[in-house]
Order: sequence, then structure tokens, then C-alpha cells
Amino acid sequence: MPRASSCSARTSTVDSSPSGATTCESSRPCSATAPTSSGPGSSRSGCAPGSEVGGSPGRPSRGSRHRRGYDRPDGSLRIPGDVTTPSSQVKVLVPGNHHMVELLGQRDELLRLVESAFPVAIHVRGNEITVSGAEADAERVSRLFEEMVLLLERGHSLDVEGVGRTIDMMKRDERPSEVFTTEVLRGRKSVRPKTGGQKRYVDAIAANTVTFGIGPAGTGKSYLAVAAAVQALQAKTVNRIILTRPAVEAGERLGFLPGDILAKVDPYLRPLYDALHDMLDAEAVGRLMERGTIEVAPLAFMRGRTLNDSFIILDEAQNTTAEQMKMFLTRLGFGSRMVITGDVTQIDIAEGRNRSGLLGVRHVLEDIPGVAFVDLGSADVVRHRIVQDIVDAYERARP
Repeated sequence: MPRASSCSARTSTVDSSPSGATTCESSRPCSATAPTSSGPGSSRSGCAPGSEVGGSPGRPSRGSRHRRGYDRPDGSLRIPGDVTTPSSQVKVLVPGNHHMVELLGQRDELLRLVESAFPVAIHVRGNEITVSGAEADAERVSRLFEEMVLLLERGHSLDVEGVGRTIDMMKRDERPSEVFTTEVLRGRKSVRPKTGGQKRYVDAIAANTVTFGIGPAGTGKSYLAVAAAVQALQAKTVNRIILTRPAVEAGERLGFLPGDILAKVDPYLRPLYDALHDMLDAEAVGRLMERGTIEVAPLAFMRGRTLNDSFIILDEAQNTTAEQMKMFLTRLGFGSRMVITGDVTQIDIAEGRNRSGLLGVRHVLEDIPGVAFVDLGSADVVRHRIVQDIVDAYERARP
């Protein structure tokens, strides 16, 4: 039997063995390796002593009957899915130092959430979880539980929202344990990506000089950009943060608005202010703005400047013209980074899509080293889950 390591033991079998159950002898827990089913009684990377897998042909396994609740004499829990004759069983042995209630949720709410998302039968007994169903489904659910165990081991708590996102990522063959443990900012508030697309976005910001984040509302484009800027300022890799965006439908007719320049621009940069106040206390934000360490300016005021040692964020870039986009990008100085965010479905300038500088910039810059484009979609929306459905509905309705 292969050597084993890591957090949980898994065993599997194709439910076609006439000889009944097979008992694995390995006493070491195994890693979350990809499954193989090579015949009756085949096993993964090992299993805990005494664990059994198997079944008889043409007969559903014990955990697949369509009944719910604690109805076994030994008090074990059976959670059936839409499975009558499973073709594969996978067992996950949860390490003893984890409380099963953390993994399965109060009153098994997390377990039932998993069961409702996949056509499998889930049987829990002690710290052993048995997943029965079609091989691909059983494998995916077993890997899901292993990812949940890894998250617990790394100090994360599990809740309905987080497990829901974990399920979505597993269906896209992403690794939740890698996404959720990536830390963009540590301090007053820990900021981490919540989707695979968000992780690609923050990785691109870290690796490139100029990063474009393009996607619908609620995907965290601006929030994560501000978090990356605050992290860079705290790490002293930049000396200041500059926040800008086109104001008043990109025409920037600021003279018609009351107040000084800060009062004129303030309403349009409120989302970036909100993000700053999430990550820094109000006194710190005020102090940094007084010193010029955090600067807020309309896009028109960027002309003629060279911005060195700065982290510059251009928000709502879909409302720039091609000329404004070129002007902004050429402000980049030594030691600086830029993040440009926008949603091409919300273009407000009078000429619309024909003039948006964000639409044409990819074709011009995509082959330049150090420039990255990251597209975010409805799967990356981190607001109320119905927002994902709204975004999808509008996408389908577009001509």
C-alpha cells in the first residue's frame, strides 16, 4: 500500500465486488490525493485500521437508502442524496483533534448543505464520513470535506456562506484552501480573497506593475485594490496612495459642483473611502490625507504629473475615454504600481461603448510584460447570493 501523509484518510471502492468488504491495514492517515479505482476493493493512499469499504453488485450500500435522520441502532447519521445504486464509495477519516460539529455545523447544517449540492449519499459515523455515489461525484465531495478540514487546520471557521463558496469553487475544480488562506492585508482587518477569480486578481496585482480588474459590481475589484495599496504602504514599498476616477459622467465638469476640490470629488470616491475606513481607523485616514500620503484627485488633475513611488488606483475606468486612459497610464513613475478597475456593462459617458477607454485598452496593451488583465464574473460576486443571479440575468439579456 502506498505511503500516506497529511490530514485525512480516504478509501474507495467500485461497488461491484462479489466478495464483500475489504479492510485496509494502513495505520497512517493519507493525503488528499486524486482517486483511483482499479477494481474491487481498490484503495487510495491508505486508510485507518479497521475501516471498511465495499458492497455487493446490484444492491445499494447501507448509506444510500432513501431515509433521513438518526435512524440506525448505533445512532449514526445517514444523509442520502439522489443515489439508489452507488458505483463508488469514498471514506474520509477526520483527525481526532477536530470536533465534528465544526466540520458539519450546528445541527448538521453544513453537512446538509453539502448533501443538497451533490447527488451522493453521505453517511457519518464518529469521525468517519462515507460518501457514496457516482465515482466523480463521490470523489469531489470527499475532496470537499478534505478542503474543509484543511481550512479548519489553518484557523478558519466554517459557516454556511463560506461552505457555499467552497462548494462553488470545488465545482469549478478550484482549491478553496489555497484561495481562503491567501492574505492580502493583515492588521485592523484581515482581507483575503473569497473566490478563485479574486485570488488570481490579487496575485496579478502583486506580480505586475499595471493590473486591470474588469468585472461586474460586487466582485471586489476596488476593495481588493485598496487592500493591496494599504499593504504596500504599510510595507513601505510605496510612499503614498493616489485614488482617482472620472467624475460626473467622465465629463469632469466639477466647476458646477459646490465646495472645494475634495468636496467635489468626495461623493464619487466614496466606495474607496469606505474601503480605507474598513482597513484603517478614521484618525489614521485623516492624518494620512493631511500629510498627502493618501491623495484623492479627479482624473483631469493627473495631466502633466509623474507619479513616483506611488500606488495609484483608477476606479470606474469604463467611463474614461481612450485619450484619458492613455494620459493616466503614462503618469506611471519609478517604483509605482497601478490598478485600473471597471465594469464594461456600466458605461455612463455620452458616446457609450464607442468611446470607452477601458474597452480598447486590452487590444493595445495585452502583450506588454508587466501589464495584466483579470476578468471577474458572476461567480466572483461576494454580495448577497441573489446578486450573482441578477448579473447572470443581465448578461443573458444583453443584445
